[in-house]
Amino acid sequence: MNSEKPRNGANHYENVACPFCGIACDDLDIGPSGNGLKVLKNGCAKSVAGFERPLIERSPQIDGKDCSLEAAVAEAAKLIRGSRLPIFSGLGTDVQGTRAILALAESGGGVIDHALSDAAYRNIRVLQSSGWLNTSLTEARNRADLFVIAGADVPSLHPRFFERIVCNEESMFSDTPPKRTVIFLGESLDTSAATGSRIGEVITLPCKIDRIGEILDAMRALAKGATVSGDTIGGLPRAAVEDLLARCKSSTYGVMAWDPNKFDFPAGDLTVQAICEFIKDLNLTSRFAGLSLGGAEGIPSATSVCAWQSGYPLRVSFASGKPEFDTERYNAKRMIENKEGDLLVWLASFGDDLSPPDTDLATIVLGVPGLKLARTPKVFIPVGTPGVDHHGSVIRVDNVVSLPLKKLRQSKLPAATDVLASIEAAL
Repeated sequence: MNSEKPRNGANHYENVACPFCGIACDDLDIGPSGNGLKVLKNGCAKSVAGFERPLIERSPQIDGKDCSLEAAVAEAAKLIRGSRLPIFSGLGTDVQGTRAILALAESGGGVIDHALSDAAYRNIRVLQSSGWLNTSLTEARNRADLFVIAGADVPSLHPRFFERIVCNEESMFSDTPPKRTVIFLGESLDTSAATGSRIGEVITLPCKIDRIGEILDAMRALAKGATVSGDTIGGLPRAAVEDLLARCKSSTYGVMAWDPNKFDFPAGDLTVQAICEFIKDLNLTSRFAGLSLGGAEGIPSATSVCAWQSGYPLRVSFASGKPEFDTERYNAKRMIENKEGDLLVWLASFGDDLSPPDTDLATIVLGVPGLKLARTPKVFIPVGTPGVDHHGSVIRVDNVVSLPLKKLRQSKLPAATDVLASIEAAL
């Protein structure tokens, strides 16, 4: 991956990494535009919305009234110190921000969990219980001859995924890479981005997303010679399922991509497990890999850092003085709804939409100045965005690459890392 460097002035950068979706494209050109920034090259709807967001430098607040940063930090420390069980969530931040809020949660004896953990845990439960064979974005880009998109609405999730990973004309290992087959498994999926000279066949297999697991399980059975009855399987014609199995078995490097956010139905993690077990079986005779997409709002950074430092991937309590892990008991969303804690500390430094839940719990918010709030929090401290207002680093959705984020504009907004460290020091 290329490094970032300034060009044509202090506020003009090329090869910028974008923190606004999980694939973290690192080839953007960003330049000045009035008092703000403009995406000059390789942008998408998400990067333009993030980088070109107007700079607003509002003051911290206590009970909705402007105050100094020092007073807001002191009030936040006072609330955490007096809390019986603080809940630290949101966690829309980078590696450094996650380290800081994890340290504060430990010092404050609280529970820590990301706002988007429900989807992440559809993956984590499978990884913990039975494992998986997953690939990286780079491997998929350079090696795959078959992509199966299992239920993921990729263009809205990652606007440049097809451009950078699937439709790339060049390969690291061949000057004339072969064409790729792209199969969309699921209903109402946007196939429009699967175009270009690299793309061969594009096949659409419309089925209900909650039946994808059934189709994968049936293909496992068919591959083992078991009897599967019926003219349809999971809502698809039997012949289409048999053809999909044959294509997967004959590929030299197949990749099946999914978005765990789309499996938001009872036991949705079983669909992830069906995908992963199918891939394991294929690897007995060929080469095939999984690729989980998503990773918005810094959740790959949050799960990775929490695992490094506590041994567990979020949903961790430090109330006893040591890390305790429980995927159900320390689900922050459930705890807030049931008022099992008495204070919410919310961090959202990437976008305006990662709003804290509408709760009457006392709330401390560290967020971007335009963060949408249903209620006035007890303490609000505006913070900068990693990769825009200050340096940082973010872990990509494939969990194998950490990309540096650069400060691109002059801003008085503090980094969440610094604010959290100040609060911890004041406890």
